[in-house]
Amino acid sequence: MKLQHLLITILALSLSLTACQSDSQSGGESAQAEADSTGMAQFAEDENFQNAHDEPGKADAQGNGNMMEFPTPDGNTAKAYTLMPETSTNQYLFIFHEWWGLNDHIKQEAERYFKELDSVNVMALDLYDGKMAEKREQASELMESVSEERIRAIIQGAINKAGDDAEIATVGWCFGGGWSLKASIMAGEQGEACVMYYGMPVEEQSALEPLEAPILAHFAMQDDWVTPAVANNFKMLVRGADKTMQMQMYNAEHAFANPSQVSYDAQAAKRANTATMAFLKDELLDARVQ
Repeated sequence: MKLQHLLITILALSLSLTACQSDSQSGGESAQAEADSTGMAQFAEDENFQNAHDEPGKADAQGNGNMMEFPTPDGNTAKAYTLMPETSTNQYLFIFHEWWGLNDHIKQEAERYFKELDSVNVMALDLYDGKMAEKREQASELMESVSEERIRAIIQGAINKAGDDAEIATVGWCFGGGWSLKASIMAGEQGEACVMYYGMPVEEQSALEPLEAPILAHFAMQDDWVTPAVANNFKMLVRGADKTMQMQMYNAEHAFANPSQVSYDAQAAKRANTATMAFLKDELLDARVQ
């Protein structure tokens, strides 16, 4: 009888261990499924990608915006560094940060766009819910662990906050470049313009179907991740979906428009930023008089 009880105990422990392993694997697969696996997050553990980014230095953000909080469809709240003109307007620019998070460099960009566009609400969305990285390793962990479902909830919350009559433009860099595109897709008929700097585009033509905003895409010829081949494939997708895009290629490296990076190319950045501002004024501000 003792031997029989021992065998039953061993069997029970074995079944329990197997169940635990199964649950663990299932949870891992679930977490992986929620990750932004088709965006820049796929490069999070790439040492070459990590080393291609300098740790951001000090930025000259003036801090004249406010951290606005708004509800998200998943029952939580999100925040955005927001600048709003004194005169009410239904025109919005959503800004999407790089893998570092919503740091002072992005806030400085938000302030620049607010000043140059004039009379447009600017919201720099915090896709990391308050987390921020100063080291490459931290940025890698944040970008790899971010939930696509949560980011979509943040974007939808911002669209809801802007309102049903809002005209929305988007701009982002690298990690945020891909999300600029996805946000404009989510905005649908409310989308007026989409700018993406060396961000990973969508891979399926069907994903572009809801998109109404024209795209301005900046890609780098020396980019080892969002390569010229990726850019050309995206160009074919856009053409096949009968959407509108201006694509500009630069003889530069990834992150060429970020002045805090060793890959910064002042000439290419000036060209891209000038084209972006003209594009936003044509597509977003002109919508004001249509």
